[in-house]
Amino acid sequence: MSEQTPEWVVEHRRELVAFLDGLTAAQWDTQSLCEGWRVREVIAHITMPYRYPASRFVLEMVKSRGNFNRMSNRRARADARELTEQQLLSSLRDNVAYPWKPPGGGFDGALSHDVIHGQDIRVALGDDYVVPEDRLSRVLDGLSPKNVKYFGADLEGVRLRADDRDWEFGAGAEVHGAAQDLLMVLCGRILPPGYLLGDARMRFTSAAG
Repeated sequence: MSEQTPEWVVEHRRELVAFLDGLTAAQWDTQSLCEGWRVREVIAHITMPYRYPASRFVLEMVKSRGNFNRMSNRRARADARELTEQQLLSSLRDNVAYPWKPPGGGFDGALSHDVIHGQDIRVALGDDYVVPEDRLSRVLDGLSPKNVKYFGADLEGVRLRADDRDWEFGAGAEVHGAAQDLLMVLCGRILPPGYLLGDARMRFTSAAG
């Protein structure tokens, strides 16, 4: 019998569903913080574990020669072409309690996946959503050097310092701001102007909003 998905995962997905439900077609086509992906590709990626049985996942991995990033990028683009906004939204809505966990990540990893990709969308669309403190703590506490290396962020000579909690990462020229925005820096994202402060902020800030 599958484990029950914790309420803090379910509620985060419900909140994302409610946000997406109000988007226009143009907003679904807005470039997210995830390079090369619009909002629709991000949702296609988030819902892939709900839509793909294990056999399909293995087949797609074989097609991509075992490279997960290549596979997920290929399928996100294909699924975003094939599925409508309402189909993608329904997939997320119908599976808010789906007990998916990334390999070795547990439900904390599932929450991290949803928080990070949710912010990919919300920040790009200028939404002022604040990640609840308990959920953000789970995500930040679950970060490891291996996670950061996976995301490929160049943090050499940079110190990230949160203004809204006792949290910092790295050493060097300072970048500070809200912890949830610094999380996105750790994940290799470039944020719009106005989110980050400090001497090294422009290294992680786009040229235009």
